[in-house]
Amino acid sequence: MTLPPSSLWPKMLLAALIGVPSALMASWLGMPLPWMLGPMLGCGVAALAGARVSAPGWLRPLVMPIIGVMLGSGFHPEILDHMFTWTGTLLMLPLFLLVATAVSFTFYRVVGGYDPVTAFFSAAPGGLNDMVLMGGEAGGDETKIALAHALRVFLVISAIALVFAVALNIRAVRGPGSWVGLNDLSLSDIVLLTACAILGILLGKALRLPARQMFGPMLLSAAAHLTGIVTVPPPTLLVIISQITIGTMLGCRFAGISLKTMGRDLVLGLVATLLLLGVTTVFAALLGPLTGTSLSQGVLAFSPGGLTEMSLLALSMHQDVAYVSTSHIARIVLVIFGMQILFRAIGKRLTSAPKDKN
Repeated sequence: MTLPPSSLWPKMLLAALIGVPSALMASWLGMPLPWMLGPMLGCGVAALAGARVSAPGWLRPLVMPIIGVMLGSGFHPEILDHMFTWTGTLLMLPLFLLVATAVSFTFYRVVGGYDPVTAFFSAAPGGLNDMVLMGGEAGGDETKIALAHALRVFLVISAIALVFAVALNIRAVRGPGSWVGLNDLSLSDIVLLTACAILGILLGKALRLPARQMFGPMLLSAAAHLTGIVTVPPPTLLVIISQITIGTMLGCRFAGISLKTMGRDLVLGLVATLLLLGVTTVFAALLGPLTGTSLSQGVLAFSPGGLTEMSLLALSMHQDVAYVSTSHIARIVLVIFGMQILFRAIGKRLTSAPKDKN
């Protein structure tokens, strides 16, 4: 872990001064997932308004394993009894990704006037960092691709939290019984959960897993909780700090974006995200008659938000976090590898197509 240069510390301090009160306000208002959504919205609005904020990215290697271990605690022995019911969702996932990508690509290309490569990598329903890197290497506009994906994650999380609370009356689980203090963990619990975090990072790196800093610890924590070796999640205070950090980083992604110069791209990203959510809702509705999955579970499983964020949203709303996390892990793997394979197949036609000016 490398500390940032001293010039960034005032910007990170400002982000913290916005993020922490935003989290407290969101919690007081009863928002779903307040510790992440509050800082995300607060810092996002501040960044777009021109505030000189900077994401505390150097904390990411510390907080992601904590989130991974917490999400792994959502796996319990009873899950093994109904895991086979996830098959229908996983079989429908590739078709969903193809339709969602095609709809988004067509919108960015026809309505947005993006060049084919930029439209292609902006359209992917996942893999923010990977799509920006691959798109840049292929000759696409990295700024537009990054903005499209940052908006996708930001808007999907916000929209689903709002719709679930207003339309479905599904809100964050609250109450004194949900708090886990350090004194609730035995010494063996602390040792085992810490081992899941540290060894999980090494496992994720060795296997080159997607979102390795979170996915590796999540796998080991899930194994520990499925076998009953550990039955408690990490302390709630650590989880809250981690969520505030993640929310602040998400909001600060919009730092340096000018509403004047990027306003059109922001509007395009908004509409593209709404189209993706429309496709998500259709496929989630189809899961009901085909697999018996509830609409809320299906939407969370298919929604093109981030793996971490959607899993946290599922956990906070007392949905099946194991089902949702598994779906999003599969989504990320399919998107990253699928987009590479697809680009190899049609890349020459995309790069040889004339670039539109917009």
